[in-house]
Amino acid sequence: MKVYKFGGASVRNADGVRNLHKIIGDEQHLLVIVSAMGKTTNALERVFACLRRDDRTGAGAEIAALRDYHAAITTDLWHGPVALERVEALFAELEELVRQTAYRAEDAELWYDRIVAYGELLSTTIVSEYLNHVGLRNRWIDMRRCFLTEQRHKDAGVDIEASTPLLRAAVEGAGVTVFVGQGFIGAAPDGTTTTLGREGSDYSAAVAAHILDAESMAVWKDVDGVLNADPKIFPDAVKIDELNYLDTIELAYSGAQIIHPKTIKPLQNKNIPLYVRPFGDKRKPGTVIRGMSAPVQVPILILKKDQVLLTIRSRDFSFVLEEKFATIFSLLERFRIKANLVHNSAVNLSLCVDNSWHIDEAVAALREAGFDVMKSGDMELLTIRGYTDELWRRYARGQQVFIRQATQSTVRVVRRCAAKR
Repeated sequence: MKVYKFGGASVRNADGVRNLHKIIGDEQHLLVIVSAMGKTTNALERVFACLRRDDRTGAGAEIAALRDYHAAITTDLWHGPVALERVEALFAELEELVRQTAYRAEDAELWYDRIVAYGELLSTTIVSEYLNHVGLRNRWIDMRRCFLTEQRHKDAGVDIEASTPLLRAAVEGAGVTVFVGQGFIGAAPDGTTTTLGREGSDYSAAVAAHILDAESMAVWKDVDGVLNADPKIFPDAVKIDELNYLDTIELAYSGAQIIHPKTIKPLQNKNIPLYVRPFGDKRKPGTVIRGMSAPVQVPILILKKDQVLLTIRSRDFSFVLEEKFATIFSLLERFRIKANLVHNSAVNLSLCVDNSWHIDEAVAALREAGFDVMKSGDMELLTIRGYTDELWRRYARGQQVFIRQATQSTVRVVRRCAAKR
């Protein structure tokens, strides 16, 4: 068995779906994990935002636009208007959900997961039906019935042991050897839909590869492989041919848009190689990530945007150590806020964190617990691994830098984002 994962950009239109079919070719014993098409997740997040504001009209308009978008893709694929029964049923479910939901703020993550999951359900339904239409027999799998997650919404982890018999039962004795399933989604023990975090489709594919003892996993992207930097920000970016698991985890943790941070562990546990390959040309080798690889010879630059800098100080001027750390990080965990960089002095603890819905609630809780907290928004975190003086001068010196951390090989800088300087 192999596992292929296709992101939203690779299936954003009918040509992308046809290209997916071309990439699969005559492969057998294949699980295809597909993300929501194009910017569908963003649109469904707007539906959720309308629900939070009790703007049912706005939510309906967003859903109507999504219906038109998916209809344009199916019309192109089938060379004329076509009503796919399962697609129509999914849109009817979504409309009813938005119409009938009695929204409560304390259930925000639960409703977020229920709504955004429709992106993957729609994309995989269209892909599966199209593949059957053109003669590639396959079975559509509902990953909410195969991945049992923890009872946590918006960033759930998969219980691999409990999920193993569920996924294996879905693919064994099916009468076909190609399967299409969703990335990003699962179900909690209480049966509610969960999501695995933004870009969680990579993680879904890795867990599936682990459970099915796959010989390899491939992620098909709109780049030639893993690059040493985002070419939209750093125009001289180059491809890296090989990476090992450990380096990949460190880069993902720093914010590199290589692969979801949770992806590597399920693969490493069974030594399954991961290929990052261009969906525009399946003949190109891309990048391979595995246990052992040649050292990376080029510097790696990672820019993580939409950051917030929290500076925390105890009101009694006691050292911010030991039990104070435990209190602070326990509060952050309660609001699901993760620290991307930690910097401390005797009395101050500075944390660079992702912006989130709950950032102001977390600040209020910290203040109630006896801390003074200064919050600075509009930040970004720049990591340069294998940095040189020339790279420092080009990308960091002269900027509005709040924190600089350096080791022998890596420098990390919290700075004001470019748009605000």
